[in-house]
Amino acid sequence: MPAKGILVQARGEKRTVLTEIEAKELLKDAGIPAVETRLATNKAEAISISKELGFPVALKVASVDVIHKSDAGGVKLGLTSGAQVGKAYSDIMASIKKGFPTAKIQGVSVQTMARKGIEVIIGMSKDPQFGPVLMFGLGGVLVEVLKDVSFRIVPITREDARDMIQEIKGYPILKGVRGQEPANIPSLEQLLVKVSKFVEKNPEVKELDLNPIFAYKDGAVAVDARVILEG
Repeated sequence: MPAKGILVQARGEKRTVLTEIEAKELLKDAGIPAVETRLATNKAEAISISKELGFPVALKVASVDVIHKSDAGGVKLGLTSGAQVGKAYSDIMASIKKGFPTAKIQGVSVQTMARKGIEVIIGMSKDPQFGPVLMFGLGGVLVEVLKDVSFRIVPITREDARDMIQEIKGYPILKGVRGQEPANIPSLEQLLVKVSKFVEKNPEVKELDLNPIFAYKDGAVAVDARVILEG
């Protein structure tokens, strides 16, 4: 089992769902850029980590039992002071304990606020017949509303990655429209290939979602990450 034994099978708990922090640790080892994220187990740690990372920061509940964090009140964005971080930590804990009283909470993830870019998604799921299938499309809520995505069977080549990107209807957005900063297409191609290689080398990974990825004219970075292992 490569990739640090998939974090020693989710820290010895034999979990199939990784926390966001664990998922980003795996991505970092695979050379996939992700926003720096650290775990805080109490309010004081959250404030301290925020000051170390530099404001503004985002807080997210760290719990494998809470999938849709935003809907559960488990996400606070654009925090610019220790006082705001402290209040956000308390609010998150109160919301989760009320909505998910049996959820196991590790704490909160504290991460730097990445500058806004064009939101894209890279995902992977396993097809019963074809095995791992890679997905690319516009990210954020757009992937749910528009379902403007392309697919390829793993492994993919750089040419496959280029075709995946160009196939989506939103491709002109990536090229830059109405003065909007374009995305760096070669960096997105490289990112797709790296994810493909990561999936190929780690058959224990059942599902993977990087959403959103902020794409810029000088690169791309994953803001959120979800990894599910085979049971």
